[in-house]
Amino acid sequence: MKKLSLKKYLLGLVLACTMWVGFAFKEGDGNLFEIAKNIEIFTSMYRQINMYYVDDTKPGDLMRKGIDAMLSSLDPYTVYISEAQIEDYRFMTNRVYGGIGATIRQVDDKFYISEPYEGFPAAKADLKAGDQILKVDGQSVAGLSTDQVSERLKGQAGTMVQLEIIPLGSTQAKNVSLSRENVKMKDVSYYQMMQDSIGYIKLDAFTETASSEVKTAVESFTKDNAKGLILDLRGNGGGLLRESVAIVNMFVPKGEMVVTTKSRIEEQNREHFALFQPINEDIPLVVLVDNMSASASEIVSGALQDLDRAVIVGSTTYGKGLVQNTVDLSYNSKLKMTIAKYYIPSGRCIQKIDYSARDDYGVAQEVPDSVLKKFTTKGGRTVYDGRGISPDVEIEDEEAGRIIGGIFSKALFFKYANDYVTRHPELESPETFKLSTEEFAKFKESVKKAGIDYSTQSSAVLDKLKEVAKRELYYQDAVADFSAIEEKLAPNVNRDLEKFSGQIKTILENEIVSRYYWSEGRLRHSLADDPVLAKGMSYLTAQKQKEILTANVK
Repeated sequence: MKKLSLKKYLLGLVLACTMWVGFAFKEGDGNLFEIAKNIEIFTSMYRQINMYYVDDTKPGDLMRKGIDAMLSSLDPYTVYISEAQIEDYRFMTNRVYGGIGATIRQVDDKFYISEPYEGFPAAKADLKAGDQILKVDGQSVAGLSTDQVSERLKGQAGTMVQLEIIPLGSTQAKNVSLSRENVKMKDVSYYQMMQDSIGYIKLDAFTETASSEVKTAVESFTKDNAKGLILDLRGNGGGLLRESVAIVNMFVPKGEMVVTTKSRIEEQNREHFALFQPINEDIPLVVLVDNMSASASEIVSGALQDLDRAVIVGSTTYGKGLVQNTVDLSYNSKLKMTIAKYYIPSGRCIQKIDYSARDDYGVAQEVPDSVLKKFTTKGGRTVYDGRGISPDVEIEDEEAGRIIGGIFSKALFFKYANDYVTRHPELESPETFKLSTEEFAKFKESVKKAGIDYSTQSSAVLDKLKEVAKRELYYQDAVADFSAIEEKLAPNVNRDLEKFSGQIKTILENEIVSRYYWSEGRLRHSLADDPVLAKGMSYLTAQKQKEILTANVK
């Protein structure tokens, strides 16, 4: 009874406080009254459910579900961050965490080091991909989830953690003590002067150090008299708006308007200008993008396109034209919410999804083609809003074979790379490494023996067509035809291993290279045979830049 009485008292106090706030709101009008009224209704309902529902409701879980459901009705970027999630939020913001500097993965109910980061505790202790983790600080990891094991490895910089592992290629367990460090993932994961004096920069994120890291690379290339520069934003999901403005500023004149943010509250609208003299205003510039280049990546690529400063190469970007801000809440929690839309120099907003327009199933809809507007770049080229950034030179992304998902699900790339390392103590340079025909044949045999399971998108579409045909009573007339098509589209390991052999071999080589040359090796290997990069480099001459940046101008 005492427990129930305390619960009643606390919930009653919450209700009383809410009603007091509600009465204060009632003095206003419009939305304030609606807010106060619905808070009272919600609190009353929450109180009744927690006191009288037949089963234990776990009030914290119940409230979290309510909060998440409410925010999901707005957009996927407006989220509640609990105190327990703060560390993950900080990592997303500045890419820093306390730990050993390695990713882990679960394979066949066992945990392994997946990839150590060069220069951090795991690599310093000579831990390698494929080392099995048995215990963390004397506690077995058996039965834990990947997140739980990861949390045990994380901790404040300077604290010790002891691992019991079985090294790759061994059967004997050993103990390894590591001192955790602040692990900072670089925003610029790689930059290098390439052939023909072309500077290449791979920018992975827009955290607090993004512009300073890009600046270091650009200044280095400028000092070495680079003839052109490639900024690779593929796969970059964005980050801090101010960092994107600072990066654009490196290539455009001081005073140029880069991006404008507009919110529901006019006083909070902002214009962001290039505040400093550029580092290199004249160097031919190409920006590589794909469908995962979003937010700050789209500000950079879009602003440089609108100002006719760079040739954009790749595939159409994600289409996120929304701006988020984070506010502190009680109990060390936060709310990250969308507060504005951004508009690049031509005046267009490239937001693709209209989260205020949803179908009967609650799915947000794309901005209709009928409302898309035409804009012009500084030099008069035609561009459009509502669809992300359309490249000046478009290269379609190659569709990955579904069999690759089946191979990943069985961790066959990971296992084979581990086996390869035990048989080959050294590897040639990442740029020149090619898996031998004999080795690739061995891998394909391992895939066949593993009995992988996967589905094809074609089969899924065919199944839907069969359902429609049955409803419309056409199916019986076309059974033989459906069966023939089904046989051709059904997953077939032997066929698909050959059909997608190029993709599969590239991924396997990439995994192997990382065992010897870390994550940088992965990138260097992929760049050696990268059609998008090759196409981008071909547009770094003054003539090619002029052809694109003055096209369609009357």
